[in-house]
Amino acid sequence: MSQQQHNDVEFIGMIQGQKVSEIHAAKGPAIDRDYVRAFAQAHEQAGFDRVLVPHHSTGPDATLTVAFAASVTERIHFMLAHRPGFVAPTLAARQFASLDQFSGGRLGVHYISGGSDDEQRRDGDWLNHDQRYARTDEYLDVLRKVWTSEKPFDHEGAHYRYAGAFSEVKPVQTLNGKPHVPVYFGGASEAAIPVAGKHADVYALWGESLDQARELTSRVRAEAAKHGRQVRFSVSFRPILAETEEKAWERADRILEETKRLRVVQGFGRGGPQQSEGAKRLLAAAEKGPRVDKRLWTAVAQEIGGRSNSTALVGTPEQVADALLDYYDLGVTTFLIRGFDPLEDAIDYGRALIPRTRELVAQRIASQRKAA
Repeated sequence: MSQQQHNDVEFIGMIQGQKVSEIHAAKGPAIDRDYVRAFAQAHEQAGFDRVLVPHHSTGPDATLTVAFAASVTERIHFMLAHRPGFVAPTLAARQFASLDQFSGGRLGVHYISGGSDDEQRRDGDWLNHDQRYARTDEYLDVLRKVWTSEKPFDHEGAHYRYAGAFSEVKPVQTLNGKPHVPVYFGGASEAAIPVAGKHADVYALWGESLDQARELTSRVRAEAAKHGRQVRFSVSFRPILAETEEKAWERADRILEETKRLRVVQGFGRGGPQQSEGAKRLLAAAEKGPRVDKRLWTAVAQEIGGRSNSTALVGTPEQVADALLDYYDLGVTTFLIRGFDPLEDAIDYGRALIPRTRELVAQRIASQRKAA
């Protein structure tokens, strides 16, 4: 099923170039074609709407990974992680439009301004945190103009300057009446929120507590309203499932122990805090204890310093679906879920968690309509 068939709730998975996670050390070449093919196809068969292809300053090129994954799938959409600043927005606009064309209109892009100076500097970017968000703002302005302009245009801004910018290739989605390839956007800092309000189609949070999610989505909504816009919201979790709640928590304990063991083997200490505001917010949730709300588990996030989406929802598929519904009630309509056993968990989510969550959401919508 594609996302067009159920706009009420969207599920996003994540594929990487090889088998790797907090409990699986990377082995062999950074790109395993057979694994990527199996991984992408497993998400399509499991009923995911999209898959995220992440970006790291030392990893495989995400754009080419999406191109390969799109070539071995038919229906699933993609969310390409992209850092503005390393490719000119005029070139990126043509690349994304081309990729959207070749994939049959299946592309979305998640713009990451960069939460770590070290990550950025590996690729030669020396702007500071707030300057990066200002650049992203201008970058997205240029991208939209390239996608929608019917004639060449000039641009002169703080970061980019063009004469006669134009693209012969437009995204499939633009030609079909949407203004651009969907813009996913993250960032919880004071510099990020105004950019989110102006540009994001979907604003992405990490797996925060319900109270934190309520506060942050309210801020983004207020900012979007200044531009007469509405934003959808995505929250990211690492569901840990088992047939009973007790077995699910036992599995969570094993995952934490293996995470700790592997970090020692790899020579990492306990994760220090990341620069990013999102990481600080995850650690703030973890300070309330390893279990927050119904079944939000913060122990791995605490262990690794809040790096990436590292909080879990633990329980049976029914219990985790019920916990996701609490976020849906806050206005979250997209869930990015990935496992600590990446391929196996993606398959497992498709068996019960995804269909059960969709059922609960459909029931909630039906009851709301009835009440109205």
